[in-house]
Amino acid sequence: MAQSNISRIVLAGLSGGTGKTIVSLALARAFKRAGKRVAPFKKGPDYIDAQWLSLAAGRPCSNLDPFFHSTEMIRSLFFHKSCGSEISLVEGNRGLFDGMDEHGSCSTAELARMLDAPVILAIDCTKMTRTVAAIVQGCTHFEPGLNLAGVILNRTAGERHRSVLRKSIETHTDIPVLGMLPKISSNPIPERHMGLVSDQEYDVPAQEALDALADMAEDLLDIDTIVDIATNAPDFGSDPGPIYQSESVKKKVRIGYVQDASLWFYYPENLEALEHAGAELVRLSILSDEPWPTIDGLYLGGGFPEVFAERIADNTTILAHINNLSESGMPIYAECGGFMVLCDSLEVNGASHPMAGVFPVGTSFCPRPQGLGYTEAEAVEDNPFFSTGTCVQGHEFHYSLCVSDGSSTLRPALKMLRGQGGGVGYDGFLHKKTLAGYNHIHALAVPDWAIRFVAAASEYRSKS
Repeated sequence: MAQSNISRIVLAGLSGGTGKTIVSLALARAFKRAGKRVAPFKKGPDYIDAQWLSLAAGRPCSNLDPFFHSTEMIRSLFFHKSCGSEISLVEGNRGLFDGMDEHGSCSTAELARMLDAPVILAIDCTKMTRTVAAIVQGCTHFEPGLNLAGVILNRTAGERHRSVLRKSIETHTDIPVLGMLPKISSNPIPERHMGLVSDQEYDVPAQEALDALADMAEDLLDIDTIVDIATNAPDFGSDPGPIYQSESVKKKVRIGYVQDASLWFYYPENLEALEHAGAELVRLSILSDEPWPTIDGLYLGGGFPEVFAERIADNTTILAHINNLSESGMPIYAECGGFMVLCDSLEVNGASHPMAGVFPVGTSFCPRPQGLGYTEAEAVEDNPFFSTGTCVQGHEFHYSLCVSDGSSTLRPALKMLRGQGGGVGYDGFLHKKTLAGYNHIHALAVPDWAIRFVAAASEYRSKS
């Protein structure tokens, strides 16, 4: 595609919970139903919203995160993932200007400037009228370089409410109102402790829910003007360079990754990085008792093992197989939910469920988050995935914590410089060639991870 015409918009909110995810899903599905090829993106560390955006657009969603990635990497990732699309939609996170400090570093507004993308702001108008105009005016002038191209008014109460809102914004600002949505009596996509429920669990077919949102968007939003805003975004410029600095390597090992309803938190780029480094990927399940094929390495992502604890525990054959693979010296990398599966037990609502037993501790599911936010860690011991001294940037969002009777100890490979990890300042626990903890990484932020993973799998294969 001609790179000067990447049609793009950023959909932002004033805070978390304003309804921007619902609006983003509605727009993505409406664009798709209009016959457009949609490239979806999610700002920040997020798996669940990203998965729903993928379903809505019919195309994998990539995460763009200024904490993990330089401006050059973000522009490169956006450029290449937008190729072949007709419109690129970026859903922001938290409030438009909310970042890691008082200067708004790593905010949605900062990302929009990196992409030189127009911003559409979704505003929760509950119990507000003219004040919304003041908010819009303030957002327009708060930071230089922000292109606030329109607003969508959400959770409006009725025709009179909508009339006052529109007239207030039109009278006091130059920002167009691109649609007004009513209060929805119930969320069409239910939520749980970590955000929207997975599409793999939703009892009403996910596609029907997304089509219902698109119906709403087509009836109540000015889709044509929104498309025009995206189409008239400034020239993006020439190719900013490849995502990966090295050439793709011929497939030489098989790395299995568990992707089922219990474990499915994977950034697409993590899997792509493994393939780029020479891995053939094999999709596996810990909910099915179907035997696994021969593999040379294993990747266990995050997810919701607490929801499926009983089913996982009942699958004793696969759990024993995972333990045997670890004992054999196979390189195994596990994040959060994957770590929980590798421990001795998982306690949920007072009931203890036996897990794979690779690590001699249990995990217990709690009603409140035990770790939340960006992380930074230093590798303090060589392991198959990070050399000593490597700075590992990541994030965590876990409701479980490690529990031990005090008779067992874990061997940590990562010292936490920021974040909670597995507790007492450490994470990334080692057993032979298995490394597991609560930390999630993005492969493009730790470029040696995939290369070292494939090299360890190759070594294991040669000795098998």
